[in-house]
Amino acid sequence: MRVAVVGHVEWVEFAVVERVPQPGEIVHASEVFQEPAGGGGVAAVQLAKLAGASTFFTALGDDEVGHRSEGRLSELGPDVRAVFRQEPQRRGFVHLDGQGERTITVLGPRLGPRGDDPLPWELLDETDGVYLTAGDAEAIRHARRARALVASARALPTLSGSGVELDVLVASGKDAGERYEAGQLDPPPRFVVRTMGAAGGSWERPDGSQGDWESTPLPGPLVDVFGAGDSFAAGLTYGMAEYGDISKAVQIAARCGAACATGRGPYEGQLRLG
Repeated sequence: MRVAVVGHVEWVEFAVVERVPQPGEIVHASEVFQEPAGGGGVAAVQLAKLAGASTFFTALGDDEVGHRSEGRLSELGPDVRAVFRQEPQRRGFVHLDGQGERTITVLGPRLGPRGDDPLPWELLDETDGVYLTAGDAEAIRHARRARALVASARALPTLSGSGVELDVLVASGKDAGERYEAGQLDPPPRFVVRTMGAAGGSWERPDGSQGDWESTPLPGPLVDVFGAGDSFAAGLTYGMAEYGDISKAVQIAARCGAACATGRGPYEGQLRLG
């Protein structure tokens, strides 16, 4: 199984708090830690845990934080293939509260790979599944060289001009920033998956046929949901690459999302197969 991610990274500082502060209020963190995260990074690590290896095509800031992101992600499992831009690495700050919710502040623009970057795009010719979160139109066309291509609705602005047919678009039924409406992509995705968190989700084809799934029970106590959605998308990519069957793919994806929510931060609880 060969899997890859084309996407972005955010270096994130996490603060564990009882609750998110109200305007003007001060709260004290019981724990703080830092990790490279973002949709691309989290998915690349989850795919490496599922398939034994993954390749991550990305762009990072050419500063101390960008280079630290590359090193830490490599430690976590993916084969990181990065170009460095002459700009600051995108960062984020996250409150993790006592109910397991995450509240995110992002600092700086998203950095994604470009099709003309000196990256080993030819590796995608032998790749079974790719998950895409960021990149220009030419990078998206490179990603389409894989047998199965899954993309996040976060990338809709560039997906819409690429002319690429996706196997699956992952959208949200809750988050306004990850919505998809029929007609936004031409050609339309073979499947649109809409997630609803603990309520499961649904999928549909362009012909109107559809199905749904129920959420998977958590395999342990809820810790926090940061990274659960991106781990879900990684599991969906793995399932489509392995089976080519949306019903089987969403079941693996749901297991990944549930497992992630039982660990602190994006990586502690992620699912391993076998």
